[in-house]
Amino acid sequence: MTSVFDLAPETPVVPVVVIEDASDAVPLARALVAGGLPLIEVTLRTPAALDAVRAIAAEVPDAVVGAGTVVSAAGVAEAVGAGARFLVSPGWTERLLGAMRESGVPFLPGVSTASEVVALLEQGVDAMKFFPAEAAGGVPYLKSLAGPLPRARFCPTGGVSPANARNYLSLPNVGCVGGTWMLPPDALAARDWARVETLAREASAVRGPAGG
Repeated sequence: MTSVFDLAPETPVVPVVVIEDASDAVPLARALVAGGLPLIEVTLRTPAALDAVRAIAAEVPDAVVGAGTVVSAAGVAEAVGAGARFLVSPGWTERLLGAMRESGVPFLPGVSTASEVVALLEQGVDAMKFFPAEAAGGVPYLKSLAGPLPRARFCPTGGVSPANARNYLSLPNVGCVGGTWMLPPDALAARDWARVETLAREASAVRGPAGG
């Protein structure tokens, strides 16, 4: 199966979007795409989330919209039915993993320990979300996993910012990072899509070692 990392291989950052009003979904997605961030994770944390996924899937063809905070088999079905092209969960269970695998779309199950990583590798899953990244050990922790578990690749999310994103992306086992810093609440409240586009463009240029 295609990996989430293959959907937009040149994109280092996945915006993690919380949408309160579905009417904001299309202009927000267009701003992110224009800024060079086509891989968009809409979190299933609000009543508007599924409608937002539907709108982006239908009206922003250059976006690769996915669903985040997927925590149940029902959520998997609803997200894929709405047009999600990838799935992201904060953690996983056997049932949730089975539903994501059967969905037919790429997925990133969440992990925060070496044992969880090993358990997924046993099941043939090597693309994972590392969450909550900073609280779970950050760059040093992921660096320590690269030696004994080289097959695992991660998208760290949770506490990732412009100050540390380059350090994560410099690791050989990191395919991309997820974050919200290009979506400041005041810009979203003001529907300042031009500012979102500018911040997205800055984020899309973040790759490689710090200072490099």
